[in-house]
Amino acid sequence: MTPEVVWEIPEPLSLQDVRLDEHTVTTIRQHGNPSGPRLVLSHGNGLAIDLYYPFWSLLADDYELIVYDIRNHGWNSVGRPNHHNIPILIHDHDLVLEAIDSIYGNKLTIGIFHSLSSIIPLLSLTQSYSALVLFDPPLCKPGASQVELHEAAEKAAERIRRRGHRFRTREEFADFLKYVPTFSRVVPGVRNLMARTTLRRTPDDEAYELRCPREYEAQLMDYARSFFPIIDLDLLSCPTKIVGADPTLPYSYLPTFDFSNVMKVDYDFIPEATHLLQLERPEECAAAVREVLDRGDLS
Repeated sequence: MTPEVVWEIPEPLSLQDVRLDEHTVTTIRQHGNPSGPRLVLSHGNGLAIDLYYPFWSLLADDYELIVYDIRNHGWNSVGRPNHHNIPILIHDHDLVLEAIDSIYGNKLTIGIFHSLSSIIPLLSLTQSYSALVLFDPPLCKPGASQVELHEAAEKAAERIRRRGHRFRTREEFADFLKYVPTFSRVVPGVRNLMARTTLRRTPDDEAYELRCPREYEAQLMDYARSFFPIIDLDLLSCPTKIVGADPTLPYSYLPTFDFSNVMKVDYDFIPEATHLLQLERPEECAAAVREVLDRGDLS
């Protein structure tokens, strides 16, 4: 019997709290090689950046890694629901970038984002990245693709609101994920890592609950779909690589990259990978990041 893979996330080289507003703080963590180019990484809706360790650990020897959770996710406490929306997440993103430069110094910086979080830097007025690598972003243009995306987002939000959110043990949650199609292709150990990084003890200490409440995750889905069609890739101010799921597979989350945009960015996809491509094919995803950094034309 093959032993279960256990992903152990190392202690960060440093921790810094960044105040986002009067009630909200997020903790940025430094990993990797501080003398290398800087990668700033965050995660998809309802997840946590530590869940992506099978991916970003492959970059730790050569790059400085600054990782953080968006508000109401991961290491962060749960705040006000009316502050859980795209405009505020854009404001948070800008504050985090400003803090990173202030704390660790200004240098070549690559932004690496997944899914819904990947639209945040595209909407931000702060354009301080040397390049962006966006994994399976939900981008579409007005028209048929927008209608399909809106319908899929609405259905996804409905599923999220019905999702189980309280579990007796982390193991119960990890076992539950075995039957979730979205997690059918992940590398060994990811389901248990998901349980460790996206659950916290309930206030009564009798069970575990989602760190990002399901209502917050669904609310962000409802907010975000209004922003998908207004993103204009013609306005990008830095080289941008988009790495998508395999377009020949039925999508397991949302229809994402609109191929009418393919001439505006460096586009590639990972064969046999779905929306959680960084957790399914981490080596190929890390290679896509290295490809951007190895070009030598970044400033």
